[in-house]
Amino acid sequence: RNLVDSLFPVNRSKHRLYSDLQTPGRYGRVIITSFRKANMLDQHHTDLILKLHSAVTRIQVQRPGFNYTFAHICILNNDKTCIVDDIVHVLEELKAARSSNRTNFAITYPITHLKDGREVYNGHQLGGVTVHSKDRVKSAEAIQLTYYLQAINSLNDMVAEKWESIFCDTVELFQKSNRKVKMYPFTSSSLKEDFQKTSRVSERYLITSLVLVVTLAILCCSMQDCVRSKPWLGLLGLLTVTLATLTAAGIINLTGGKYNSTFLGIPFVMLGHGLYGTFEMLSSWRKTREDQHVKERTAAVFADSMLSFSLTTAMYLVTFGIGASPFTNIEAARIFCCNSCIAIFFNYLYVLSFYGSSLVFTGYIENNYQHSIFCRKVPKPEVLQEKPAWYRFLLTAKFSEDTDDSEETNTYESHLLVWFLKRYYCDWITNTYVKPFVVLFYLVYISFALMGYLQVSEGSDLSNIVATATRTIEYTTAQQKYFSNYSPVIGFYIYESIEYWNTSVQEDVLEYTKGFVRISWFESYLNYLRKLNISTGLPKKNFTDMLRNSFLKTPQFAHFSEDIIFSKKYNNEVDVVASRMFLVAKTMETKREELYDLLETLRKLSLTSKVKFIVFNPSFVYMDRYASSVGAPLQNSCISALFLLFFSAFLVADSLINVWLTLTVASVEFGVIGFMTLWKVELDCISVLCLIYGINYTIDNCAPLLSTFVLGKEFTRTKWVKNALEVHGVAILQSYLCYIVGLIPLAAVPSNLTRTLFRCLFLIALVTFFHCFAILPVILTFLPPSKKKRKEKKNPENREEIECVEMVDMDSTRVVDQITTV
Repeated sequence: RNLVDSLFPVNRSKHRLYSDLQTPGRYGRVIITSFRKANMLDQHHTDLILKLHSAVTRIQVQRPGFNYTFAHICILNNDKTCIVDDIVHVLEELKAARSSNRTNFAITYPITHLKDGREVYNGHQLGGVTVHSKDRVKSAEAIQLTYYLQAINSLNDMVAEKWESIFCDTVELFQKSNRKVKMYPFTSSSLKEDFQKTSRVSERYLITSLVLVVTLAILCCSMQDCVRSKPWLGLLGLLTVTLATLTAAGIINLTGGKYNSTFLGIPFVMLGHGLYGTFEMLSSWRKTREDQHVKERTAAVFADSMLSFSLTTAMYLVTFGIGASPFTNIEAARIFCCNSCIAIFFNYLYVLSFYGSSLVFTGYIENNYQHSIFCRKVPKPEVLQEKPAWYRFLLTAKFSEDTDDSEETNTYESHLLVWFLKRYYCDWITNTYVKPFVVLFYLVYISFALMGYLQVSEGSDLSNIVATATRTIEYTTAQQKYFSNYSPVIGFYIYESIEYWNTSVQEDVLEYTKGFVRISWFESYLNYLRKLNISTGLPKKNFTDMLRNSFLKTPQFAHFSEDIIFSKKYNNEVDVVASRMFLVAKTMETKREELYDLLETLRKLSLTSKVKFIVFNPSFVYMDRYASSVGAPLQNSCISALFLLFFSAFLVADSLINVWLTLTVASVEFGVIGFMTLWKVELDCISVLCLIYGINYTIDNCAPLLSTFVLGKEFTRTKWVKNALEVHGVAILQSYLCYIVGLIPLAAVPSNLTRTLFRCLFLIALVTFFHCFAILPVILTFLPPSKKKRKEKKNPENREEIECVEMVDMDSTRVVDQITTV
């Protein structure tokens, strides 16, 4: 882009380098079509469009002391007049021809001729075109007008921004007075405004989500026993996550960070990680002995759960840290990852401090046999017998003196999820007759995931990140419907002096542009020479002189002077040092993919060709940035996660944990990408961020489960699978239920961004849950290594002590030897 701008100012070339993607700078654009698919080139609609054009050019932006019109802020041509779309000149000529009853006026497509003889491309201005023979236009269902504005300084930019707003209002007002036509306005600010609109339309849905999560978190931590129930910990766990999220948002704001709608995903990232950590601590609390002091029980909780929570937090920080690094080219993704890192770090600190102290506080309440909600001392059973039924129901509790030692470990089994997993699910999932169906289901899962994985595509449609009922969606839908036959105009720039007069060079240049619709000074000049019966292989001086003094002086070719740069050498010899041509490619429905392939093909050709050229369109700035950065955050995060897993293999007690964890993460990510594609979700910025989160979410839930299983000794694999599910399954299930309930309202938000967010996060949670509660418990029961105790050979260091006792029968002389093992 820098090279092109130094040779030919892009600012003044925008009307020719048209792009249907986000173009830099200020502009207003409108598509005019009819509800009844009428011909927009008939007299009624032609007059209507010219009337709209006149209304747009009369728009005034009031500033103190001066009123700005389009003429004051438009991009100027060489003759100091405003650059307007060529279709406006075509419509004016068409109106004049009808007024004078001329019937020989014809519009051709996609290149037409103006009154002054100029050839202009109208493929991005006429849409839904029906042609006669020889490309003559019979009818057009849509017409597009574009008004380019200057933004050379802050005042100019402010005026242009205000003009865009009034432009949309003017088009909408014109629409109301002409209801037979439909108009789709769009400006350079529309995408930004519609992107931020997602936050506003999501507010009430997020409040609903918060209420549902609070309710379910409290229920998940409650049980019938009013002393051992921990409803406040469910609420305080959610409060911990909320505080961390708000702290991160405050830090981002204080440091001058920019808010964008991708931040809507951060609360759900924190919900999946933070709530699981708090639920795991609560699960560890249930495993401690009630006769221990609160300090000892708290120490046991931290020793049991904080190691794994610290490791998963470190994994989050590494993966999102890589995403927040300069390696990530998408600013929104970088800011998202940075905010997530800050939130996760403070969540870890708050869990250690705030939630840990809350656990201690509720522990003292439990040890004192106080009610878990009202903090009132619970009376003994004999006292409760005298109270009403509702009172006894609210203050139901089991006292330690009422149970013997054998029952002491079962005091928390009245919790519904603990009871369900221990009594029913663990036995069912490890049943010999269930395992074949689970394996079969996993093979089906892999098959469908592979089918989706082979169809994955990178999304570049900007409408995927905005709210649904917006100008961006309406405009891009109309754009795709009526103007998808041709690609944006591609600038073909020859940036060094070549032998244009050489016939072999001429053949090379024509070969490079073969197959395109061309707006080329070079081809027009060669045709000009042929019409004059002059050979195209002229000597250099004659070729250049004829170009300057004859071809470019002809009125119909005079506009090509903007496309050629001449240089005069020391001997007054003139040379063409740089030039440009314009190419347009025919495209089908898969326009984005075809454009990517076309761009890559031309660039490879530019590296190997004899003629040194580059191709450029303002949309390429976006496409290059997007294509090079969509996969970069995911790739870097995956590499960092795998490196961390490999490095930690030397630190953990058993490297088999990392092997299983890596395979599980790969299986989950593979499935999510496959099913994401089958659910019509493309690989864009939002889905990539979700996949980065999916790596961590899988490790969060599966690591404790695998660690407990792998480190278990002496018993069978099935026994340790059951034990792992009993120990960690409740926390995983509680976290999953709260997470899914929090996601459900997100599905109703009228925004493509939140739709992508919901589908990706839902798939991540569902697939991870499927692995934790079905795939891993089954596969771990029959894959090696075995856990059966091996007989240890006796050695001098490990020798059994034998005590021999000699017993003598006094009534006889018989001696009995009894050997007792000590």
